[in-house]
Amino acid sequence: MTTEGKEQPEQGVRGEVSQDRFVAGKDLTRWKSPVGRVIAGAAQRITTLLGPYAALIITLAVGLVIAVSLAVAFGEVYESVTEADGVAGLDHPVLDAAKSVRSPGLDLAVTAYTNVGGTVGMPIIAVGIMIALATKRRSWTPVILMLTAGLGSLLMTVLGKPLFGRTRPDLADAIPPYEHSASFPSGHSLNSIVIAGIVAYLIILRLKTAKARIITVVLASTFAATMGLSRVYLGHHWLTDVLAAWILGIAWLALVITAHRLYLTVRTRRSNAVLS
Repeated sequence: MTTEGKEQPEQGVRGEVSQDRFVAGKDLTRWKSPVGRVIAGAAQRITTLLGPYAALIITLAVGLVIAVSLAVAFGEVYESVTEADGVAGLDHPVLDAAKSVRSPGLDLAVTAYTNVGGTVGMPIIAVGIMIALATKRRSWTPVILMLTAGLGSLLMTVLGKPLFGRTRPDLADAIPPYEHSASFPSGHSLNSIVIAGIVAYLIILRLKTAKARIITVVLASTFAATMGLSRVYLGHHWLTDVLAAWILGIAWLALVITAHRLYLTVRTRRSNAVLS
């Protein structure tokens, strides 16, 4: 069908199969490694029994268990490193450098910015984008991916803080309002990189030019990076808390994107089977 002489893009499942499959010429449904092919075959069998969305949800659930396990394992390594004063040797110098450039106006601006990535601002932004993407594409996929991505980062934050109980910088070095929960990992940093990352991924799937994709990646990366660094500037987290959160967030994002690739794979195979 056409409107005003322009062909309308396909939506729903047909739109996912036709528009989300290729990124920069790469077919996301092709699995070159033996392990990838085995996992894709398992997803196909789950789909046959329970349906594509069930396969996606199960894959994400398994990924979530893996991600939380990685967070615990990473925390153990992290403790060993900080106790040996390895990367943690950067913490105090970086905090001192941040304190040296503070000013009342900059403090106010950074505090307002960091609130965007907090427990109120970030969910509002994420839900708004999620609804917009799901409505435009007429698909539940953005909802499932964004909710699961957010849940995973939240679980890693909630479980990590009491498990390791790292102390934040002294209140004398921080800018109010003060925070009193444990320092590791930085929730703002973890949540911002996961949400910005999954939003960028969903947008990139529908972009046609390399320039548009690069701009999207740069904007998402800048948001995540500045949100994390704002926590160090304010004295609410150590630099290593932020670095750890970024590493965990990237690992979780990779699992979520892999789950979506599996979903696209089984959707494409079913579509091809119907057409053949």
